[in-house]
Amino acid sequence: MEKLLGKMGINGKLRANFGAIVILALGVSVISGLPFFRFDYYEVYVSTYHLTNTQMGVFGTVIGVFGIVSYLFGGVVADGMPVKKIIVVSLLATGIGGFLHLLPLGFKGLLCIYALWGVSTTFAFWPACVKAVRVMSDQDSQGKAYGFFEGTQNIAGGVIALIAVALFNFGASQMKNEVLAMKYVILFYSIVNIAMAIFAYYAVKDDKMVLNADKVSFKGLTKVLKNPAVWIICMVTFCNHVFCLSIYYYIPYVTDILGASVAFGAMMGVFRKFGSIGGNIVGGYLADKFGTAKLMLLAFVAMLAGQILLVLTPAKSSSVIIVTALFVAILVFFHMNYAMAWTMMSEGAVPVEYSGTAAGLICTAGSIPEIFVSILAGNMIDSHPGVMGYRYFFYFLTAVIAVGFVLILIWRQYLKRAKIDKSKFDDKAMEDLKQYV
Repeated sequence: MEKLLGKMGINGKLRANFGAIVILALGVSVISGLPFFRFDYYEVYVSTYHLTNTQMGVFGTVIGVFGIVSYLFGGVVADGMPVKKIIVVSLLATGIGGFLHLLPLGFKGLLCIYALWGVSTTFAFWPACVKAVRVMSDQDSQGKAYGFFEGTQNIAGGVIALIAVALFNFGASQMKNEVLAMKYVILFYSIVNIAMAIFAYYAVKDDKMVLNADKVSFKGLTKVLKNPAVWIICMVTFCNHVFCLSIYYYIPYVTDILGASVAFGAMMGVFRKFGSIGGNIVGGYLADKFGTAKLMLLAFVAMLAGQILLVLTPAKSSSVIIVTALFVAILVFFHMNYAMAWTMMSEGAVPVEYSGTAAGLICTAGSIPEIFVSILAGNMIDSHPGVMGYRYFFYFLTAVIAVGFVLILIWRQYLKRAKIDKSKFDDKAMEDLKQYV
């Protein structure tokens, strides 16, 4: 294994901690399944629980509201608590929420489940993972570290999603019951979360994930807030997460408007996972070689071009394959962009000891779209039945990608003009930023 990693250009701290990063990635792949599986089985979920598209959007809003509150404090907690405790508790709580979801719940009961997931899948979990990956890799291997982190979680997530689709197909075809089939999926995701929590309890070694802090403290929050680089990363992350949430709506678009089957839509959810592998891993190598800013600029250009082509594709059954191909292609560049956004912290001189706090603030900005994106999409689809509701939402998505492209141009200019000293915060950089923002 050591020789293989060496041939792949993985050396130093990254090689020594590669296994620990894989464990983190597995945890992320498992914990993100339950809060968002409803999109992969959109039509069945809506009919099973007698929901409107707007109500489906409310679930996203609930996750967003609780996520914002969680991240604000969770980032600070991530700088002062063992990663092992954070991972185990988060996975257990998420799995328990899945079992509760199997009860005969109405809309209000489901809101409580999504509120639980809004805390368990965010809080300190994600900031801790982001910081751990950073401290377990060298400065010149950050791109590869985050690329493999995102890539591994998407590979694992793709395998898990594929098993879930197989279970759904079994229930739908053998038992002729799509509702029961979907419950198989919920049960499967719940068991996997609990199992991963048990595995993490015995496998995670905190000495491999030292976070350079020994207590929870808010002293770093002021310093993080003074760094203009953090604010630009926050805005880029905001745009990224708008797209991350919006891309889910291509699945019901393909099934409801273009006429593809529910099983095909679920397979698109699997494509969404595997289609990210090239973007995550290849993007990591490219970022280390050419720089994060250049790579992200390319990614936003490709996403924008692909999105425009997709919007212009006629909404008819013969377009299913074209739309699916564009869907996967856009996702490759999106995941290239999404993974590399975290390397901006190193490029922008965010101190390692405050990476958790910075990640918490950045994740807070990334959670804001949770409040409005899903409910906006649901409202547009309900208010404008048929293809136009989806088209209006896709126009909005195209505009957000364009904003992200402009933000990366600002980032490149900021790095050039501010001449950041990577060893410390540059308080004067805020004044430099005001000259061109």
